Amino acid sequence: MREFNIGAKIKKLRLSKKLTLQAVARETGFSPALISQIENNNVSPPIATLSRIAKFFDVKIGVFFTEDEEECRFEVVRSHERKSIPRVISKAGTSQGYSYESLSFHKQNKKMEPFLLSITEKALEENTYSHDGEEFLFVMEGTAELVLEEKRIILEQGDCVYFDSSLKHRLLSKHGTEVKVLAVVTR
Repeated sequence: MREFNIGAKIKKLRLSKKLTLQAVARETGFSPALISQIENNNVSPPIATLSRIAKFFDVKIGVFFTEDEEECRFEVVRSHERKSIPRVISKAGTSQGYSYESLSFHKQNKKMEPFLLSITEKALEENTYSHDGEEFLFVMEGTAELVLEEKRIILEQGDCVYFDSSLKHRLLSKHGTEVKVLAVVTR
């Protein structure tokens, strides 16, 4: 699996608009230190964080997962070609207990972004996220717990859920064991 260079793309967007780290932080609600860590690829942001950054720069979240290639009308991604996003870190700088892989990164101007989430540990904090768009989650393996606003929904292997991403949400491993989830996010 190859990794994305998300940080360089964010930095390029920031510099093209002649913005400081402080200006981006102020407008997105993240700390300048976190923006700097993301730009330097020291940490990988959760999908919700990327969504907020994409919205601020008025780009689709897919910009962070594409290679600068010619537009294609379809794409095939082989299992060994997936691009992983490791070290997902919260705004506070703590591990979020999961990683994800982009399942589509050649196709540009997509209306949805598919990911394979791997929740590998019990997160120390259960902070929730919200962002524009909608989400579809399909539990492929394990037992997940979805925090959706004030509700806690248990999702077993084969279960799925579709929801408005503006609802505060967080997906957790119910038992602290590995959970694999197909996630499709729209903007």
